[in-house]
Amino acid sequence: MAPRTLLRTCPLCEAVCGLAITLDDADKVVSVRGDRDDPFSKGFLCPKGASFGKLDDDPDLVTTPLIREGEGFRAASWDEAFDLIATRFTEIVTAHGSGSTAVYLGNPNAHTVAGALYLPALIRALSTRHIYTASTADQMPKQVAAGLMFGDPLTVPVPDLDRTDFLLMLGANPLESNGSLCTAPDFPGRLKALRARGGKLVVVDPRATRTAALADEHLFIRPGADAYLLFAVVHTLFAEELTDVRIEADGIDDLRAAAAEFSPEAVVERTGIPADTIRAIARDLAAAPTAAVYARIGTCTAEFGTLTQWLVDAVNALTGNLDAPGGAMFATAAAGGIPRTRPFRPGRWTSRVRGLPEAMGELPVATLADEIETPGQGQIKALVTVAGNPVLSAPSGARLDRGLAGLEFMVSVDRYVNETTRHATVILPPPRSVQSPHYDFALLQFAVRNYTRYSPPLVPLDGRPSESAVIARLAAAISGQPHAGTGADSPIAMIDELVISGMLHKAGMSERREELEGTDTTEQRIDLMLKLGPYGAWNGGELSLRTLLANPHGIDLGPLQPRLPGVLRTASRKVELAPPELLADVTRLRAGLATSAPEMVLIGRRQLRSNNSWMHNIAGLVGGSNRCTLQIHPDDASRLGLGELAEISSAAGSLTVQVEQTPTIMPGVVSLPHGWGHGASTTQSVALAHAGVNANVLTDDSVVDAVSGTAVFNGVPVTVGPA
Repeated sequence: MAPRTLLRTCPLCEAVCGLAITLDDADKVVSVRGDRDDPFSKGFLCPKGASFGKLDDDPDLVTTPLIREGEGFRAASWDEAFDLIATRFTEIVTAHGSGSTAVYLGNPNAHTVAGALYLPALIRALSTRHIYTASTADQMPKQVAAGLMFGDPLTVPVPDLDRTDFLLMLGANPLESNGSLCTAPDFPGRLKALRARGGKLVVVDPRATRTAALADEHLFIRPGADAYLLFAVVHTLFAEELTDVRIEADGIDDLRAAAAEFSPEAVVERTGIPADTIRAIARDLAAAPTAAVYARIGTCTAEFGTLTQWLVDAVNALTGNLDAPGGAMFATAAAGGIPRTRPFRPGRWTSRVRGLPEAMGELPVATLADEIETPGQGQIKALVTVAGNPVLSAPSGARLDRGLAGLEFMVSVDRYVNETTRHATVILPPPRSVQSPHYDFALLQFAVRNYTRYSPPLVPLDGRPSESAVIARLAAAISGQPHAGTGADSPIAMIDELVISGMLHKAGMSERREELEGTDTTEQRIDLMLKLGPYGAWNGGELSLRTLLANPHGIDLGPLQPRLPGVLRTASRKVELAPPELLADVTRLRAGLATSAPEMVLIGRRQLRSNNSWMHNIAGLVGGSNRCTLQIHPDDASRLGLGELAEISSAAGSLTVQVEQTPTIMPGVVSLPHGWGHGASTTQSVALAHAGVNANVLTDDSVVDAVSGTAVFNGVPVTVGPA
């Protein structure tokens, strides 16, 4: 068979770029380029996407189930692995109750069909409140703020990048991350286009990042002070009568009162930004024909993350730019979920040990180690991890590493033996990415342009179960049914039929079951979601699975459109500009005005050729700028007498790390990248050769954002000295 080129969406980050993948006659990826005919990404390709084939063909991938034997693992059959899982979960639940089981879901689950469609069945099978994900180490503050303001945590406004005239960006570095909670392939090109059409880009960040270098203006800000800056902008908008609220909103007077003490002069010491500069930002936002404020992970993973995300959209609303072209708008996803019927409410229950709040059905990952270590009813005895490495990505990683070693049983669905899965009793590997279908259920809800694309599997499974089938069978095994049936009796088909029948019944279309198309029940579910969606063939439109298969480059569904009040799920059916849960936390923020900032603080950083903890095993993606170094300003390095190595310490731990002096970082701030620190137990040979250090040895799991429970990775007080 001659080499052939096939199309699919890149699953490696939030940019959803189209790929053109060339396979040889052995189904091995031999080249990857951007899909120039994709109407959204238009051929854009980053180094991660270009390395898709290397990742897919990594010789260190786990390819068969592994069962722990002594200090190592042995290969096992799928039946043996699921038999063991069923037996041990039954024993543990019988002895300790269902509250003794837990699940941790890593970031890659947001990029897979399996994660979107089948993890809910796994969670139901576990029947536990011990649900933890990477969300509380990442974006949960944005979703909690959106939930409180709009009634649904998935109703997240994104900057209308292609039409805005003024973009204020805080704690985001999309030239490295490719964007986050803002799905925008070729983010760099979109920012350059903004400036080319006469628009203005202002970046606020403790580092002069690659994104800051592209901006018209870069402002250094003390880490963790974004809420102070935005409150001062709100204060100025009210004080100078610059507000122009064009939406139905409640709480304007309460917001005005909350901002009263946060004048630009009052926040200068906390932010490091002059009062006149803050006023200029407020005036520019108010005066621009269109404007948007966008803030990301640097602001989410900070002490006042949820307040910051609230104030982002409060400013968008006050300047008349919420739900307006060129402002902050809401995408219309082609295959969204079932709309909420009740307003979002966080904190419906709290964690057992520390009383931290639930949000979106999960508990903060910052308390996972507590729940493993602390004896008593509900102590975690068995854990399932899916595509996650919390030992490297969660706070107090060393403590969590010790806790995992003490579990009675652990199952990991993962492609590697890594710092977390090394503790597993059973490892269940998903197949190669080219063997999996792809549809971005989650990410297209945050797209800067409405778009849809489906990628069927490019390569047959050759007898291996699909990732979706692995998760479905895992759910069945945890429920005490380890033996997989076939056809309509298989776990995945039974899950699909239950969901399909429920959705059809709710839509009053039960008689249309036979009209669903697809090679399997997974594709039939996708077909149903598309047909019932806002552009769907059963909803007055044309979209279906058949439509997407006939358009393999994807379909442009047009620019974002105003959607208020239709998307609101608040009790008032108005935008809530002053939710009580957020006003209550303003007291804590206000108290910070009277305190001095620490002398030296730690922040993280994104790297273009890295993605959290799982892309360091590709030789072409490590080295160069993609290194684990401690960035520090030369003046600080000289003052502290640093050489090639430094010792950095916090309340949680200490590290010895290579020093990288750079004037691009604010004095008083040091930076370590996220996801490094690979240990000797990993079987990832390249990652081990470029191990680096785990920054989360320094982060303290006792410090969280009070409203969302999100871990604080930015603004961590540290001391630095010669090694």
